Amino acid sequence: FSNFATHSGSHPPSIHPDVVTLATVAPTIFPRLGYSILSFLMFINTVLSVFNNGLAIAVMLKNQSLLQPINVFILSLAVSDLMIGLCGSLVVTITNYQGSFFIGHAACVFQGFAVNYFGLVSLCTLTLLAYERYNVVCKPRAGLKLSMRRSLIGLLFVWIFCLFWAVTPLFGWSSYGPEGVQTSCSLAWEERSWSNYSYLILYTLLCFILPVIVIIYCYFKVLKSMNKLNRSVELQGGRSSQKENDHAISMVLAMIITFFICWLPYTILSVVVVVDPEIYIPPLLATMPMYFAKTSPVYNPIIYFLSNKQFRDATLEVLSCGHYIPHVPTSVSINMCSLNRRSRQASLGKSVNLYSKVLPL
Repeated sequence: FSNFATHSGSHPPSIHPDVVTLATVAPTIFPRLGYSILSFLMFINTVLSVFNNGLAIAVMLKNQSLLQPINVFILSLAVSDLMIGLCGSLVVTITNYQGSFFIGHAACVFQGFAVNYFGLVSLCTLTLLAYERYNVVCKPRAGLKLSMRRSLIGLLFVWIFCLFWAVTPLFGWSSYGPEGVQTSCSLAWEERSWSNYSYLILYTLLCFILPVIVIIYCYFKVLKSMNKLNRSVELQGGRSSQKENDHAISMVLAMIITFFICWLPYTILSVVVVVDPEIYIPPLLATMPMYFAKTSPVYNPIIYFLSNKQFRDATLEVLSCGHYIPHVPTSVSINMCSLNRRSRQASLGKSVNLYSKVLPL
């Protein structure tokens, strides 16, 4: 992209390996103040990412009661987000402070691979979590079968699936290289080849659009089911959980909004490059999508902290060094079946209580 900046009036030329190698050690024409600002912002992002996710991991490992089947997804999410902070944000903080990617081409490729891999794991784990929440709330007979073995198998599939998409650029299907202002590395969006286009098209469809569809569908069904349940309770003279329902809606909206803020720019860039291969993208504009994606590890632990009371109590207890005494939680039984079937309501209500503590909604 440094070559692109010197040809602002014409289309950018193709980048050859020699140029890529030089780009990882030579500074660009981006202002020094701009690098300093990016370094400062990424430093804040690194501190928050490492602290939030490190705390989430410590809390879960310290409180074995939190390691329920559905919460294992949160632990996996925290691990992948922590690695994004260490391999992505931390490296970018240092390179922006220096003003160039001075640590070499091999480190550039590793950083691109690591951020791509752990970013995909984080995204796909959120998708798997949404699907299991959908099962628990909308399909209680299937949801109640959720076991630790099933959770681990699902996570194993996610990590292997994401590994495939992160490894293939190392073997020639697309590639990793410096991006934007040349202080971070990712997929070579600027590479003009049909091999790269085919990778980006499938990558966008399977690693972003499909997860987005699954997440939106699952959470839409969850909220619809909760509203239906509240109406049924009210018709039978019971007290609806409107406050809890509003809280759930807020958390779901927060999850979806932050998801799009982090990953939509990244996807738009890939789509634009594929649709118009000759388009010129300014270096700073080309850099922003990856920087937005690197902020995702900050939000996820905060949202989970706000949405799960048991996790929140355990976190406050750790932060206060044991001085915080959590209030005794009151379980609210959520009947997942038709309320006019009393016998099924009694049997399922008891079982759902087991999940009310580990289901953030």
